[in-house]
Amino acid sequence: MADAILSFAVQKLGDFLIQEINLRLSLRDEVTWLRNELLFMQSFLKDAEQKQSGDQRIRQWVFEINSIANDAVAILETYILVYTGKGASRLKACACICRKEKKFYNVAKEIQSLKQRIMDISRKRETYGITNINYDSGERPSDQVTTTTSYVDEQDYIFVGFQDVVQTLLAELLKAEPRRSVLSIYGMGGLGKTALARNLYNSPDILIRFPIRAWIHVSQEYNTMDLLRYIIKSIQGCTKETLDLLERMTERDLKIYLRDLLKERKYLVVVDDVWQREAWESLKRAFPDGKNGSRVIITTRKEDVAERADDRGFVHKLRFLSQEESWDLFRRKLLDVQAMVPEMASLAKDMVEKCRGLPLAIVVLSGLLSYGKELNQWQKVKDHLWKYIKEDKSIKISNILSLSYNDLSTALKQCFLYFGIFPEDKVVKADDIIWLWMAEGFIPRGEERMEDVAEGFLNELIRRSLVQVVNTYWEKVTECKVHDLLRDLAIQKALEVNFFAINNPRKNLKSTSCIRHGIHSEGERYLSSLHLSNLKLRSIMFFDPYICNVFQHIDVFQHLYVLYLEISVDNKSIVPDAIGSLYHLKLLRLRGINDLPSSIGNLKNLQTLVVNWYSSFGQLPRETVDLINLRHLVARYTKPLVHISKLTSLQVLDGVACDQWKDVDPVDLVNLRELSMVRIKKSYSLNNISSLKKLSTLTLCCEDYESFPSLEFVNCCEKLQKLWLQGRIEELPHLFSNSITMMVLSFSRLTEDPMPILGMLPNLRKLKLEEAYEGKEIMCSDNSFSELEFLCLYGLWKLERWDLGTSAMPLIKGLGIHNCPNLKEIPERMKDVGLLI
Repeated sequence: MADAILSFAVQKLGDFLIQEINLRLSLRDEVTWLRNELLFMQSFLKDAEQKQSGDQRIRQWVFEINSIANDAVAILETYILVYTGKGASRLKACACICRKEKKFYNVAKEIQSLKQRIMDISRKRETYGITNINYDSGERPSDQVTTTTSYVDEQDYIFVGFQDVVQTLLAELLKAEPRRSVLSIYGMGGLGKTALARNLYNSPDILIRFPIRAWIHVSQEYNTMDLLRYIIKSIQGCTKETLDLLERMTERDLKIYLRDLLKERKYLVVVDDVWQREAWESLKRAFPDGKNGSRVIITTRKEDVAERADDRGFVHKLRFLSQEESWDLFRRKLLDVQAMVPEMASLAKDMVEKCRGLPLAIVVLSGLLSYGKELNQWQKVKDHLWKYIKEDKSIKISNILSLSYNDLSTALKQCFLYFGIFPEDKVVKADDIIWLWMAEGFIPRGEERMEDVAEGFLNELIRRSLVQVVNTYWEKVTECKVHDLLRDLAIQKALEVNFFAINNPRKNLKSTSCIRHGIHSEGERYLSSLHLSNLKLRSIMFFDPYICNVFQHIDVFQHLYVLYLEISVDNKSIVPDAIGSLYHLKLLRLRGINDLPSSIGNLKNLQTLVVNWYSSFGQLPRETVDLINLRHLVARYTKPLVHISKLTSLQVLDGVACDQWKDVDPVDLVNLRELSMVRIKKSYSLNNISSLKKLSTLTLCCEDYESFPSLEFVNCCEKLQKLWLQGRIEELPHLFSNSITMMVLSFSRLTEDPMPILGMLPNLRKLKLEEAYEGKEIMCSDNSFSELEFLCLYGLWKLERWDLGTSAMPLIKGLGIHNCPNLKEIPERMKDVGLLI
């Protein structure tokens, strides 16, 4: 980990020497010496990090190197802002320095201080016996990372041997018992309680029997009002009027509102990860008993929470896997079972046996061994684990998790640790975490697109079972999270190397010297404690939804790369002009604001801008087009960005209104790959979309009750793979791009059978028709849908007949049919196809 921090500093120092060609010779020599010395120290870090777990002095030595590296970056960035003129008018933190000579003197003085600190730690290195370890010792180099983009489905692994449990619990949920009852699942961390509940929640039988479903995570720290609001929003939707109403309600009002919402309806609510009885007690009065068979599922580690949730409820204690089931699970999760020779299998069986049937330990071990291809590598893993065997001959799960973490490359370690800064049980959007990694500098630049490399990193963490998949769409992970035990590991390792700090007074997790801060609660107090001397603060993420006046403290944000903000809509924060002074900012995420100032155009390094407005749409200033390095723009805006084609680095554009796009010439948006457009009207032309030569994902949504204009342009999008059309289609184009692999037609209200046209697409693998067709019959002729694997028919209310040719859909794997009440019979060949949720 320290290696990554040091590498970042060395790179920054090198870039500085290249860019500042007019640098005074004496200062250039100082910076060059500093870079070379840090580069030299880097060769000793691997030995130090291996020894630090058993020696507090070495741990402190590594900590000091991290601190020096971070200070070096902060000093150079201050110099760039103040001395070179790139930000001289912006940096209020250095307003006390008035003359250029003084500025130069202060920078030189700071570097002299760093030199003295480096010489001190060099002496300590010799005293502590830290040696230079050559990276060519046969182990995987720290900068090598597999970047393949496939991932392993997380929903399978926990149910090896648990099929009977799933059936038992399903029967309990579906039994003819009108009383609203509670089903409680309890067991230790890592047994799979949440995964089991998720399997039940997504069961086709549950989907049919429970029209209303909701899922909430409670965790150790919870806010009852937030949980109630979340359930209401998941049931009723998130209109501006609903959000305003909910924010004004008291806890009692929210409970009454939710009861009224549910009292006449049959519902299933999952209350996940309950730690105290009081948490359930504070919620249960909001769930009415309408005598209609409603159910609540609770997961918890605590037996008393499960037993007391409902006097007449059903309680299930999740068991450990048997030895046979454990071995089966290990093999399922191993990436290449065929490469496991008998000697390796013998070693693996010994290690799996010591996991004592705990699924999380088994899958993490399997993920670890998947990246060791040689017998001696597996032997090393076993030898390491055997050092920590407990008295009952089992392996502590913390040792397996730590070993798996230590096996990661430096880049992957940083990426994994970053999950720890999020609140417990936080579901993280894959795009968010990928864009954050990019902004932090974790993703190396090279020939491959940074987004693709970062996605490969995420998928490797998933394959190693260090990150769990929550949702996927269009063959990509869209949401993910880390298990509580793995989050604890991430926090522990992060604190050891000063990687980030969490402001959470209730858990006493706080540090003022870290360059990354996650603010989970009491954000106002945290902000008031900041002072101008903290020039190292590089990332700040606010998860406290009730914080106000964030931007009053903008003076201490001058070195920020990441400003990630979630604000309650009740605050309606005003973003000041001073936001434009954050010259180094690479990611800016704002919520609950009304507009942005024109100074936003000063943020020349910004890669990602995500804005969730207080109302549905907002206004982006015209200066937004000056963000020359912007790659991701996610904001529903109404004011035209006339020269949006200046954003030549743009990869993702999400939320643009069609009336703002119709006059755009997008020919210079040469890197745009994902486009999402709303408020489309029949009177507009979409033909200019065909100018986007790299476009691979296109989402188009019509204004209410509007129809699409001509869609013939789609045939010209040569690289388009994923297409979502929401709105009325008066005439389906006879030709679509042959490159399309996935398609959704939603609320299309087609009167002619779309299957003859769609069936001719040679690469179509996934198709969803959602209230898209108003006819009575669909016909899939012979040889049509030659590559289709998944088909979902939803809300085809008038559909009565489905004719399927003998050779149609030869590769079909999954079929979902929902709300098609008049379709009494499906083709015989489809009856054996797996069901889709």
